[in-house]
Amino acid sequence: MPEPAAWRYQKITKPMFDPPAEHVVLTGRVLTMAGDVIEDGFVEVRDGKVVAVGTRADMVAGSAAVEDTGGTLMPGLINSHAHLNWDGIHDLARQSMDDPKPISAFKAAGNMLKCLRAGVTMVRDLGFHEMNLFTKQAVEQGIVPGPRLKVTGAAIIQTGGHTYWVCREASGADEMRRAVREQVKGGADLIKIMACHDTLEFTDEELHAVIDEAHRNGLPITAHATYDACIERVARFGVDCIEHGGSMSDATVALLLEKKIPIVTTFAPLVQQSQPDIARRFGIPQWKIVERQKAVADPTRYAGLVKAAKAGVPIVFGTDAGSPAVEHDVIAPELAHMVKVGVCVDNMDALASITIRAARLSKMDHLIGTLEVGKAADLIVVDGKPDQDLFALERVKTTFVGGRRMHG
Repeated sequence: MPEPAAWRYQKITKPMFDPPAEHVVLTGRVLTMAGDVIEDGFVEVRDGKVVAVGTRADMVAGSAAVEDTGGTLMPGLINSHAHLNWDGIHDLARQSMDDPKPISAFKAAGNMLKCLRAGVTMVRDLGFHEMNLFTKQAVEQGIVPGPRLKVTGAAIIQTGGHTYWVCREASGADEMRRAVREQVKGGADLIKIMACHDTLEFTDEELHAVIDEAHRNGLPITAHATYDACIERVARFGVDCIEHGGSMSDATVALLLEKKIPIVTTFAPLVQQSQPDIARRFGIPQWKIVERQKAVADPTRYAGLVKAAKAGVPIVFGTDAGSPAVEHDVIAPELAHMVKVGVCVDNMDALASITIRAARLSKMDHLIGTLEVGKAADLIVVDGKPDQDLFALERVKTTFVGGRRMHG
């Protein structure tokens, strides 16, 4: 493994933000995401972990306080594609280039509060210069409250490539390796590349170098890839995940299956910007609303993703949070659209994409993603039944991260 980031050598005398790990029994309906629904159940939390789960009839009296939630208990939600330093309100390019770094930091802090209130207990932040490296440091050192974080540092692109105004530009194989090493030195958990826009990006030598260097350092690498030629190319070269996805041939789907490469879909920008009452509040012009409405209504746009999902390619939840009209508490519209277009077969499948499948993607399923004895107590209380109505997730009453009450 690479040398730890410099901040990990700092001595923390006392975290600024340090809520206690509670010992509490929560009763209610339980979606463990590891088996059947327990209609009248409980979850006991102690020392940051789940220590008991079962029916209320099996609950044993003890020293823990008992809270009758009146809602549904389920694992915390995981957003596997988000940008905490973008606010979802202003132009991406302008805020990327114009926001002073302290403002970017405040945006991340505010967005993490939104996440916690929305039941999001882990965020996979896929880049904004190097700012997300500092966001992770702030959370882990107890400077600000936040969800668990997996961060990329700056996404890596060819010079002048897609979203060059917010990424680490590089040219040539050696410079690609240097760009990876910079993110590793800063404490990145994974590497992200922008592999295409209207055209394929990176030479073969550059693509090989950036992927090889990530793997040499023990990190997974994920690729922004939105159409068949790009998806096939990065899969063949060895990336570990596809961001967004798009059109795909049968051969490309077969390649993803062979290499066990998941896709993180991100429908929320389309969905939110296609709704005039929402889009206009964010300054989306009428021509863009019309364009988005046509895209949302076009089933061919999703055909490749649906084909991949039906073939068995794992589909994981992500919103591209921070994009215009997609604030960091927008959860249910993405899930509902995943079911509507068919990349998830039903509500429970959609909930799996934001819990256990997301945990597997980040190699965290030994710790989070389900409510099982021995796992971390990352859980939420929802007012309603999200397996029957995904929009119940807009009513999160309580959020725990590692047994610490972060909301409610």
